[in-house]
Amino acid sequence: MCSIVGLQGNFKGNDIVKMLKSSKYRGQDSSGVFLDEIYTDINLDEFSDDNVYKISFGHNLLSIYDLNERVSKAQPISNDNLTLVFNGEVYNFKTMKNFLNKVGVEAEITSDSEVLLYLIDFYARKLDLLKAVQSAIRLIDGDYAFAVWDGENLAIARDPLGVKPLFYSQKDDLKGFASTRQSLNEVGFTDISTLKPEHILYNWDDISPAQAIYEKVFEGDVAKIDKMLRLSVLKRVEGLHELGVIFSGGLDSSYLALLLKEISENIPLKIKLYAVGAEGSKDVEAAIYASKFLNLDLQIFEVTEDLVREALPDVVKAIGDDNLMKVGVGLTTYFATKMVAEDGLKVAISGQGADELFGGYKRYLQSFVDGTLNYDLRMDMSNMYHVNLERDDACSMLNGVELRLPFLDKTLVELVLNIPDNKKIVSMHDDMRKSILRKLAFEEGLDYEIAYRPKKAAQYGTGIDKILRKKIINDTDISQYLE
Repeated sequence: MCSIVGLQGNFKGNDIVKMLKSSKYRGQDSSGVFLDEIYTDINLDEFSDDNVYKISFGHNLLSIYDLNERVSKAQPISNDNLTLVFNGEVYNFKTMKNFLNKVGVEAEITSDSEVLLYLIDFYARKLDLLKAVQSAIRLIDGDYAFAVWDGENLAIARDPLGVKPLFYSQKDDLKGFASTRQSLNEVGFTDISTLKPEHILYNWDDISPAQAIYEKVFEGDVAKIDKMLRLSVLKRVEGLHELGVIFSGGLDSSYLALLLKEISENIPLKIKLYAVGAEGSKDVEAAIYASKFLNLDLQIFEVTEDLVREALPDVVKAIGDDNLMKVGVGLTTYFATKMVAEDGLKVAISGQGADELFGGYKRYLQSFVDGTLNYDLRMDMSNMYHVNLERDDACSMLNGVELRLPFLDKTLVELVLNIPDNKKIVSMHDDMRKSILRKLAFEEGLDYEIAYRPKKAAQYGTGIDKILRKKIINDTDISQYLE
């Protein structure tokens, strides 16, 4: 996870530096700018440019990979007439690298950003930039947000489910984009929009996909779910030696931890679980039980009123919302990733998305009764990017930790959305819900108590919501942190 920023119009070089400083916490390892030419590994506190420009990109790097064949490369990067900034992961990196070699691209490609740049460059030899970008993103499998400039045209794109954030705005003749709202605020933008998943801003016109993944309809095969989930997890740990798991001891995080443990038997991968909760909270109790069952190391962040008060300003500002439910979940993510970061890790696995895919929330029982479950799940998946994903991303990146979400793999999502409703909720009395996922997890090896633990939202299971409502909001107006 990194941060990308950009401006087009009339502005000073120092404006792009301001934007990068605002989001430096997302990428502590390196910073770079494109201002007519590319400058990498710059010191943002020392770099200054008061000249006026028409277009500029900026990038803060969070370095994940340090392998011989794959590294996290300083950006922006360029080739021929193309300049690119990229935030994200290309999970089929090796496949795309081999493809480029076969079609005659002779460049030495060692990073995800280079794979994307050379893919776009390959198609841009015969197509305009928009079609070249569309062709490239049909091939890549990943979570990303990026911008590319060919000297005349600008294309800005976001991944199919909106795992990586991207915001944009316009003020008079100045236009800008960034990974955070704060970066845009920093240079005077106030009316800020979110780029929808799988959309492309082409010269600032919003181009929608021919068909979004939540609109695809076909006959889903239940037998493929386990295999697709395993593949999704495996893709997200390739090239890593250690990682954390945001862990509640419930079905979703425990199933992912189980699959990770199986993967670690074949490749060197160190796994550690991270749980959050007040003393005696349900999530802490469940996490302790499940970690012992899985025989994996567990670290617990014990939440107190003082710790919540201390973290509140940063979390509320980061998510840009004072809704108590969002703040409660955001605090959970923040505290968990704080532990991950303190252990020197930069990547954590999360079970986000499982409830929207498999019908985990209690309100889906009524959807099942009304015969609208499939429709409601698809709509919730289409809205996850601004309901849940931007919140979780903002809170994890406050600690410089990248979240990876195996349940939000594009192919898996397409498959599960087309599984019959009665495989997810078996009857109007199915208080457990997520029937097929529970069955798969139990068959895979989780014990009954874990696989069939009732769903409890993070803010309640951790006890954070109780602290917020009974102790903090009585004497604190948390909306002040939005100012």
